[in-house]
Amino acid sequence: MYQRDRLTGLSLLGAAVAAWLVVAYVLTRLDPVGDPGALLAGALALGSAVALTLTPLFWLSVFARARRIAYWGDWLRAGRRGALVGLLVALFVILRGQDMFSLPLALFIIAMAVLVELTLSLRR
Repeated sequence: MYQRDRLTGLSLLGAAVAAWLVVAYVLTRLDPVGDPGALLAGALALGSAVALTLTPLFWLSVFARARRIAYWGDWLRAGRRGALVGLLVALFVILRGQDMFSLPLALFIIAMAVLVELTLSLRR
């Protein structure tokens, strides 16, 4: 692990702490019942906080699985996976806020996300 990997991981975790503070502010100060802007702000804040938290964890899991060897493109792949999970979380929050959330729809969205990740991570 290089110094840039440590610095990237720590800076992403620091940004995740700041994003979770924004989530706490949105959850305690804004009411999404009558305000669709508050619902969107909460969904974006929660999605970005989850994405920023999971990106270094995805990279660390690949780093540990590769016997402590950092390969070129691991951070991009981890960032893509974190962004995909953050997008799913934001979409679920928006669907729940609009009372449109259902189990078949959630399973379909998760299946589509898995299909996107499998398509993008195919090795030739």
